[in-house]
Amino acid sequence: MAKLNRAPLPLAAEHDTPVPMRDGTILRGDVHRPASGGPFPTMLVRSPYGEGSFRMTPTIPALEAGFAVVLQHCRGRGSSDGTFRPWLDEGTDGYDTIEWICAQPWSNGEVVASGMSYLAGCALQAAATRPPGLKAVVASMTPHDFYDGLKYHGGAFALGSALNWGSMQSMLDLLHRTAAGEDVGAGFGALLPVIGDPARAARTLPLRDIPAIPWWQEWTSHPRRDAYWEGLAETLRHDRIEVPVMHTAGWFDLFLAGTLENHRRLGGPLVIGPWSHGPGTAGTGALDFGFAASAAAARLESRQLEFLRGADRGPAVRIFVMGDNVWRDEEAWPPARAVHTRYHLHSDGSLSTDTPARTAPSTFVFDPRDPVPTVGGPLLLADATNVGPQDQREVELRHDVLCFTTDVLESDIEVTGPLQVTLRAATSAVSTDWTAKLVDVHPDGRAMSVIDGILRARTEPDSPAEFVISLVATSQVFKAGHRIRVEISSSNFPRFDLNPGNGRTSAESTPDEFVVQRQTVFPDSHITLPIVPR
Repeated sequence: MAKLNRAPLPLAAEHDTPVPMRDGTILRGDVHRPASGGPFPTMLVRSPYGEGSFRMTPTIPALEAGFAVVLQHCRGRGSSDGTFRPWLDEGTDGYDTIEWICAQPWSNGEVVASGMSYLAGCALQAAATRPPGLKAVVASMTPHDFYDGLKYHGGAFALGSALNWGSMQSMLDLLHRTAAGEDVGAGFGALLPVIGDPARAARTLPLRDIPAIPWWQEWTSHPRRDAYWEGLAETLRHDRIEVPVMHTAGWFDLFLAGTLENHRRLGGPLVIGPWSHGPGTAGTGALDFGFAASAAAARLESRQLEFLRGADRGPAVRIFVMGDNVWRDEEAWPPARAVHTRYHLHSDGSLSTDTPARTAPSTFVFDPRDPVPTVGGPLLLADATNVGPQDQREVELRHDVLCFTTDVLESDIEVTGPLQVTLRAATSAVSTDWTAKLVDVHPDGRAMSVIDGILRARTEPDSPAEFVISLVATSQVFKAGHRIRVEISSSNFPRFDLNPGNGRTSAESTPDEFVVQRQTVFPDSHITLPIVPR
């Protein structure tokens, strides 16, 4: 019988430890540390999601690695006092908390910060304030900017994720105020219908009239990058971050572009798995990538702790190559050996590297009252099953979705790196959206989505122009016997809000103001694929 020679690790824990901020607000959290010895370096995690979110923090592994651990609620959340204001206070509150930690007798004066999503943003915003005690950050699946890639993508409002996250934060706000003894019955009355039927809420028009989310009017009233968003950007100044940062991304995460941009600006190790927002499981959407694809099998948590300890010896970049379903180490992102290759969108529905002939363009009619539904993708919707790679065949039956497909591949084609679709197109409206989706067509007919993007455009009606749609990035091997497909349309709802076609936004438009849009896509349009030689 195997026997493990392990000694117990006595721990000391303190619940709801008060930490004063510079404005007098008291934030609270839990402190975990070895009961004897020290002083210790400390891992700080700050969250706006309440106590339950801390159960996903690797507290015991961090303690075993020699850290004390501080799990703190953001202001106005959990047991912390104050009012929660998304993104505004996290830098200064993080700075004050790190200063408090360094002053404790059990601290050796060194702090590291870790988190995913908003929690990672807290860590990066704190790093941007340059607290002397902060030594390293692990930032997973988090945006680089609060306008671009968070609330707006390609100029289109990220309706689905904004509604889902805003509703959740509104509920947490009401629960926090209830715990403080306030009467918030009216708030619950307004919010519960939104949470209970998010699909119906998403169709509210004008969109700004969705109730019960405190910040909704601000988000929808600033569709362009203006002083509102620039003010928020000042809380995440990459040029002020000096500590080393490790980045974790997912090919199907809605913050893939943000994580890649954080890595580009800050450097540091990068790991990209075939994951959606958070789980790190072997299966995402309708595909299972095999046991090795999981974050646990990849020993991601162990490597993150090694990085925080200053002992990481892993590769600069590690990516999961979908299709082959293997991990691969790279010297840098994106791989320099990729050959950027144009595949043209021919009017006969074919997709190839052949020079397009001078043929009639492809056309479709788009009615924003009947948008193309969101089926899979890098999502954070109320429906957690609608995420990642999903079969697009039903979507492709619509009259307002153009499909361009290669012949059956005779050999594998690996696409790894950033990619984009360049449309030469025209619309009859004064404004429209152009959407693009990369699809892997399997031999059995399944059309599995890989990545998608959107661009909101204003043009002269019926005047051809060039539109570039970012599809962010992927690492996908299209196997022999498969086909590569590109879908083009003008909506992806409710992932993105509707474009009324009248020059205004859905936040300020009613259904009777929507304009039917006649779309034209010319055959010199193309997708640029970063093809890695094999």
